[in-house]
Amino acid sequence: MNSPAPRIAPFTCEKQPATGSRGMVVTNHPLASSAGAEMLMRGGNAIDAAVAALFALTVVEPMMVGLLGGGLSHIRLADGRHIVLDGLSTAPLRATPAMYDPVSDEIALARETRDRRNVVGALAVAVPGALKGWCEALTHYGRLPLAEVMAPAIRLAEHGFVASAYLNDCVRLVAADLARDPALSALFLPGGEPVRAGTRVIQADYAASLRLIAEHGPDALYQGPLGAALADDMARSGGLIDMADLAAYKVIERAPVRGTYRGHEIIGPPPPSSGGVHIVQMLNILEGFDIGALGFGSADAAHLLAEALKIAFADRAVATADPAFVDVPVERLTSKTYADERRAQIEIGRARHFGPGLSPTESANTTHVTVADAEGNVVASTQTINGLFGACVQIPGTGMTANNYMYNFDPHPGRALSIAPGKRVFTSMAPMMATRDGRLRYALGLPGGLRIFPSALQALVNLIDHRMSLQEAVEAPRLWTQGGELELEPAFSDSVAQELAARGHAIKREPIVAGGMNAIAFGDDGGLTGAACWRADGTPIAIAGGRARAGLRFAIA
Repeated sequence: MNSPAPRIAPFTCEKQPATGSRGMVVTNHPLASSAGAEMLMRGGNAIDAAVAALFALTVVEPMMVGLLGGGLSHIRLADGRHIVLDGLSTAPLRATPAMYDPVSDEIALARETRDRRNVVGALAVAVPGALKGWCEALTHYGRLPLAEVMAPAIRLAEHGFVASAYLNDCVRLVAADLARDPALSALFLPGGEPVRAGTRVIQADYAASLRLIAEHGPDALYQGPLGAALADDMARSGGLIDMADLAAYKVIERAPVRGTYRGHEIIGPPPPSSGGVHIVQMLNILEGFDIGALGFGSADAAHLLAEALKIAFADRAVATADPAFVDVPVERLTSKTYADERRAQIEIGRARHFGPGLSPTESANTTHVTVADAEGNVVASTQTINGLFGACVQIPGTGMTANNYMYNFDPHPGRALSIAPGKRVFTSMAPMMATRDGRLRYALGLPGGLRIFPSALQALVNLIDHRMSLQEAVEAPRLWTQGGELELEPAFSDSVAQELAARGHAIKREPIVAGGMNAIAFGDDGGLTGAACWRADGTPIAIAGGRARAGLRFAIA
């Protein structure tokens, strides 16, 4: 293990971690963390808590996540098994490769279509997988009934929650699109202005929908009245989803991608996520350098991270598609031999171009939860409706906001990521875990589109190479590139930025790279440490203590 070196990019943590022994819930909203902690204290396990937190997030982070979205849940069971539940959205059965009119073949504009029809409105909506994914996780691996797990979310929708400055900022960014939908504008643009921080937001229609699901399960959407409302609205508005799409949707249980890095086993999601594959690939490349000795934030360490990212993005185009439609060479991409070949192409003194494969943008508007219980069950789950407020469409009378996941497909026919009926969207989600000596050490994840898996990679390097505390690892300044500009957060010094520019990197200063990471570290003594970073409203809630000593009796005078 490398010795830690002095930091060249100094930073001060803005938040404090939480520690406990009986459970930990970390989400990007305090009320969602509270919902998860409530399940643990009711006798539920980590799966119950994670699902409760996700339902709560659909109420308090409606711009990021919803029942009509999709995502991945990485579950480690108490017996050591790892399972990835793929609840990603799919293209409707009536979708076609040429259903949109692309505006350009240029990389930067490759996802853009005429009239933004894959971004806003009914034609942007893919078949939702989130609700079914959460319910299947609960059915197979949880222990509490659905109605109990959903109770906190129902309370929040019925009685309201207080809007934050974060929500206000998000509404402001997409106000013009929200204004096109009467229900969304009434909730989040009262009087034509973005909902103010401190305002109580009550979602009565959504509470009724949640109650329907609590009573009837996911069939309320996939076979019942909520699905009929969705299909009817799609038909009226020019969308493609109908009841046949909902009935055909399946959650897929996948085996994770695994790799090793300096004595740790690294475990993450497989395709159609690029997270697990390319984090393992980049760690394999970096393993040939003494990253710890170079020092966190040094020009050499930052350069090597940037070059590894560029290589991963150059290869990513063949590793992010739905494996049911595209043959993905996972074994080669994650092999040490292939990493040796790619590492040999890196020059420490200058930035290089590593060939084609630059990927267009994905939405950065996602959420993540990390949960652990006292029994050894752990969940890292990343979920989204893709863009801010998805397609900016709320299904009338239901309070459900539709995703705009069709934006993740390539609108040009004949490519690996082109649209096909029933095809799953690709994603950069990276709900990751790391073990050492057979014991789980870390579980983490974050939102942030294309910047998710590079940021998760940097957190793992911070923990393993730079021996940072968990709080430092999630808050440390980040960088990002896919082969063009090298984005640096402000804490990287000007001298480091200048040295990187001298090596050929096109430097761009960014106030934030990716979103709010949250993570849990696992101690040898069974202790849990939870941390959330400054980039979102993240809040860890720890549970300690326990039952009274057996046989205890009060003496009565």
